[in-house]
Amino acid sequence: MPPVDLLAAQFPPPVNDPHAKPYATLLWRLSAVALLFVVEVLALSIWLDNSALAGETGLPGAIHNWGAWAVRVAVGFAALFATCAFVRRRALVESISSSLATRPIRRDLLWLHIASMVLFAALSHLLYSNYRASAAQTNALAAAWLAVGIAAIWLGAITFVPAAAWVRLAKGTAVLGLAVLLVAAGSCFAGNAIRSFWAPTSRLTMTLVHFMIGAFLPGVVEDPATMLIGTSRFSVRIAPQCSGLEGMALILAFTGLWLVLFRKEFRFPNALILLPAGVILMFLLNAARIAVLIAIGNAGASRIALGGFHSQAGWIAFNAVALGFAVSAGRIPWLLNAAPRAGRPAPAKWSENRTAAYLMPLIALLGVGMVCAALSGGFDWFYSLRFLAVAPVLWLYRRHYFSLGWRCTWFGPVAGAIIFAIWIGLDRWTHTGSDAMPAALAAASPAARNLWIAGRVLATVTTVPLAEELAFRGYLMRRFIAAEFEAVSMQSFTWPALIASSALFGFLHGDRWFAGTLAGLLYSAAALRRGRIADAVVAHATTNAMLAAYVLFYRAWHLW
Repeated sequence: MPPVDLLAAQFPPPVNDPHAKPYATLLWRLSAVALLFVVEVLALSIWLDNSALAGETGLPGAIHNWGAWAVRVAVGFAALFATCAFVRRRALVESISSSLATRPIRRDLLWLHIASMVLFAALSHLLYSNYRASAAQTNALAAAWLAVGIAAIWLGAITFVPAAAWVRLAKGTAVLGLAVLLVAAGSCFAGNAIRSFWAPTSRLTMTLVHFMIGAFLPGVVEDPATMLIGTSRFSVRIAPQCSGLEGMALILAFTGLWLVLFRKEFRFPNALILLPAGVILMFLLNAARIAVLIAIGNAGASRIALGGFHSQAGWIAFNAVALGFAVSAGRIPWLLNAAPRAGRPAPAKWSENRTAAYLMPLIALLGVGMVCAALSGGFDWFYSLRFLAVAPVLWLYRRHYFSLGWRCTWFGPVAGAIIFAIWIGLDRWTHTGSDAMPAALAAASPAARNLWIAGRVLATVTTVPLAEELAFRGYLMRRFIAAEFEAVSMQSFTWPALIASSALFGFLHGDRWFAGTLAGLLYSAAALRRGRIADAVVAHATTNAMLAAYVLFYRAWHLW
């Protein structure tokens, strides 16, 4: 009896999938290359300290001064080039992708890549340790380190995509590649140069804050020399990072990318007004954030001001502006193309919008989370509001979810238990902090403490799994396969969709991104196995319920 390929049985190849994209083979192989390099670069970044080469001359000194910058340029170039190539050189990309369909992954080259990375690690230990020889020997060591690193990168790249395909891609995109390289390098230079604007921008921010708080708080105190502003009861120092430049750059990047992705719907140059509008709005909101922070502290709630509000208000402002642009710009005729506008259908109601049905529960979850964090003074007393905020949204869109399959099999709870075991195992390996109950919760009355715990468990076991699974498995994983995502079966499978949606799910979990990515992969497997999102939801709820029990029985409060 021939052996059974369990992986193929669970995830049949999407060769005959009508929604499969002609460039899917190249896309998933490039994704594999990117994932391999990202993991290795992160590991090296955590291990190696670039300051160890401070004061060195020659090649080691150049590595210290330009190494981090070169990595940033390389990452920016790779991301921009891949995006532009798939958009502007579609025929070439599809042709290369077709030629890869019959070419297997070179495992022998993968082993060579691993061997070269081991040698690279050994040379890194010598180069970044206290080992020092003559200048000629140190330069030779640095040259060998660079040569082995470049060889490792090349071996990793041709493991998944043959050298001939890379050469063909380079020849067909030479001008585009040069342009993208200049943009990536220019962006990195601009990132360094923008620091020279911190001081004048901070002074302008201070002037705006003075104007804002002076309108409703008497006795404004400020010291331009130290950038201190506030009242006699509470004051803050406007650091360069609080000048507003980061938020302005972030909204500029978001708006620019959004205009590129939806360029066919907008009228240019009219739509370009969104770029300065977003920058100005973010700058004003940053000043308003500092003014409100001072007002909260002046009212006696300094813990809230310096705790949750200080860290969350900026993100709340960015998300509000980004969401406001996305919702409102598509309803302003002056910004839209004339052709679509002539017969443009009326905007869909929120309750009828298919994309909103899958994303609005998660947006409500994240939104109320940021607001609760902003209102907290170090402890989130309002966690249960996540249930009260998400439940009505789920009810509003309930008819969109009927076709997703809500009969659960045994695989859901089993997958959830496996993820729980992985989560706890990784936490025990990396956790070094305290497990003590938060001071605010410990000081509360038993009734208030039990009420908070009950609300937290209720939200994490019900609305949180539903909102996240609808967004990542119900929408995103299928959206990566086809624009008409609701026509894609829950059993339709491509590696890029699986990896990308799971990685984004992992990043949602912050410093536990690796465990979150593994969880996303298993939750996806649960949904794909029988084409039912119920298995993914039950798996997610099982993990959260077991984590809650673990926290309460073993006093592992850091997990909450």
